[in-house]
Amino acid sequence: MRKILIVIDMQNDFIDGSLGTKEAEAIVENVKNRIREYAPENIIATMDTHEINYLSTQEGKYLPVEHCIRNTEGWQIRKDIAALLEHAAVYEKPTFGSRALAEHLLHLSKEEEISLELVGLCTDICVISNALLLKAFMPEVPISVDSSCCAGVTPAKHEAALETMRSCQIQVI
Repeated sequence: MRKILIVIDMQNDFIDGSLGTKEAEAIVENVKNRIREYAPENIIATMDTHEINYLSTQEGKYLPVEHCIRNTEGWQIRKDIAALLEHAAVYEKPTFGSRALAEHLLHLSKEEEISLELVGLCTDICVISNALLLKAFMPEVPISVDSSCCAGVTPAKHEAALETMRSCQIQVI
């Protein structure tokens, strides 16, 4: 079985930028170590990607903090992580989950047996959105989330998201 690592939104704005937290900073080394365990061809990354009109979007109205605006420093994947993702496929996504990523992995799952592991930010928004989207597209593909390589907006929301994923048959390690 081919094991694929999906690194969700390890971007500056979520680590130590406009939406950064000490919990996000604390998982960086864990994420780097996990990336090193996978062959480059088995790693996929996502990037939250907004345009300059972000504040006028529905998300921007609910979360009125500019972040991950295309081509800004905050949009970039943190440099030490980006160096490890040099050969990874990267999906830019304008919202929490990536339908393009799910469609790609669905196609791949029809060609070979795969399992998926998700790590990254934020557990309670983009990690859970992608995990549930992938589970909906591929209910028989094993999906796991490494809790030591994820951080939520708050520790309580991180735990709540992990519990929701467990309820949806996503293995939390």
